[in-house]
Amino acid sequence: MNKAAPYTKACHIKEDKARSNCGVAGVYGTPDASQLTYLTLYALQHRGQESTGIVSNDGHRVYRKVGQGLVSDVFAEPKDLDALQGHLAIGHNRYSTTGSTHLVNAQPLLFNTQHGPFAISHNGNFTNSGTLRVELERQGALFQTSTDTEVVAHIMARSKKVEMVDKLIEAMRQLRGAFSLVMMLKDRIYAARDPHGVRPLCIGEKNGVYFVVSETCALDLVRANYIRDIEPGELVQIDQTGIRSYKYSDEQNKYACIFEFIYFARPDSRIFNENVDKIRRKLGKILALESPADADIVISVPDSSNTAAVGYSRRSNLKFELGLIRNHYIGRTFINPQQNMRDFSVRVKFNTVKGVLNGRRVVVVEDSIVRGTTLKQLVRLIRQAGAKEVHIRVSSPPIISPCFYGMDFPSRSELIANQRSIEEIRDYLGCDSLAYLSHKGLMEAVADTGNGFCAACFTAEYPIRIEDNIGKFQHEKEPVGVDS
Repeated sequence: MNKAAPYTKACHIKEDKARSNCGVAGVYGTPDASQLTYLTLYALQHRGQESTGIVSNDGHRVYRKVGQGLVSDVFAEPKDLDALQGHLAIGHNRYSTTGSTHLVNAQPLLFNTQHGPFAISHNGNFTNSGTLRVELERQGALFQTSTDTEVVAHIMARSKKVEMVDKLIEAMRQLRGAFSLVMMLKDRIYAARDPHGVRPLCIGEKNGVYFVVSETCALDLVRANYIRDIEPGELVQIDQTGIRSYKYSDEQNKYACIFEFIYFARPDSRIFNENVDKIRRKLGKILALESPADADIVISVPDSSNTAAVGYSRRSNLKFELGLIRNHYIGRTFINPQQNMRDFSVRVKFNTVKGVLNGRRVVVVEDSIVRGTTLKQLVRLIRQAGAKEVHIRVSSPPIISPCFYGMDFPSRSELIANQRSIEEIRDYLGCDSLAYLSHKGLMEAVADTGNGFCAACFTAEYPIRIEDNIGKFQHEKEPVGVDS
């Protein structure tokens, strides 16, 4: 008699990390606009893996394809891009922080206006979206999605201004929070950054073709030249005459998201006037000075802490080794063949290099700790591989507060550093020692960039007003309207 097949279940791989805010892209001035947008979205895949999409326009018709999953999932066949005709296109990779995961919320969003089809991609969070939405609905607006991005189209549609650029400036001046936007009409692309410059956005050019992308790594892929960042409080128009700039805000206070340097942005990008790799090495070096460890080797939790671990290694004169190997080929869902296998969700993502770890005192450099569940299991795996001691060093301060500006941090109750002391966290993780980078050390690492920074996730001091749906200042509540 044959045995029954073992019970299996589809499980979602959940990172014990803050989920990245989204990636936006735009290309103007070539019949290959959709193909080049597709490539830039590939380079920005780390900023959003829930859905992706491209909208293009040939001056007569608008074309749109969006879908759930990775860029390679949604644009799996050459025909998918061949159908997106036109000399301009915009794209989006999404992680939702508000709004369901339904396909209706996938971006770029597309609307019909008196100026023709209008498409929009958004990275960030309008902190007054609840207030705006209530007022717009009172005026008769019918929302088609649950994203906060849609409020831009409704505000613009109600504007009494004649020119499109004036309508958009009027809309930008009503928005609060953190946002980088890329928008498209049939013959032009618009891009804008919030007055505080929280999220990155830059312009590139190659042979007369213009690019707008979240990070410079996307320009590198298509071999475009970096021109400049879009300035905080700036709206840019790109058309057949080139680039035109409109300053819609004179806000002087700048609050670039410091977590972009710590974790979100790719290390080969340049954002906020500095190379990400350089800042992460500084974070690791300062961490080594603040919290040395009596150990034999340094390893990283790949891939986001690799550069900080190199910095820690060089400053501490401890050899950097590859002690953990990450499996990069896991989809959003996997079949767990043995539900009772301990640490399976971590084992499917990471494996230890036993020859490196066995008999060694190991420093494990991690960029941040959110819940601590994954790191707890990694400590167990490293000990099982024969490590004599495990010392955790974190290249950022303890995360004590959620983000209202476009990062998908858990609620306060899920943040381990909000609920436990550092010694209690060390005990929970099961490591021999634990140390975080100080807030002073963090700010020292970014001091030469010339930026002001938002570090509210570490300090609970929110620099930009947050409102709920009746306009009341919100501090202790969870985010109301967020989409990245």
